[in-house]
Amino acid sequence: MAAVAYPVFKEMSPRSFLRLLAAGEIATGATLLAPRVPAWVAGTVLTGFAGGGGLLGLYARVPGLRKPGSIWPDQKGIAVSKDVWMFGIGLGLLADALTSCRHTEK
Repeated sequence: MAAVAYPVFKEMSPRSFLRLLAAGEIATGATLLAPRVPAWVAGTVLTGFAGGGGLLGLYARVPGLRKPGSIWPDQKGIAVSKDVWMFGIGLGLLADALTSCRHTEK
């Protein structure tokens, strides 16, 4: 399924892909949990993992995950579409970091 959305994974074995995905998930989680990582870095990592380069990109590119002509998921797409909350949290962290920087400059 990932190879449909991202052709670069076409030659990768499923086992290697799962290891790469797991490493990405662990690195993203570690970034979010590390106390010294700035909010903008954590937000950037989470937004990238969940957004266009990650899970939502998969949802948008793989046929059969959405109802025809719609952004709404069909039964197969619910498991992937629910990850939009991660994208929202990443954007929230970025917005918080940007507004916090402005407040500390004054």
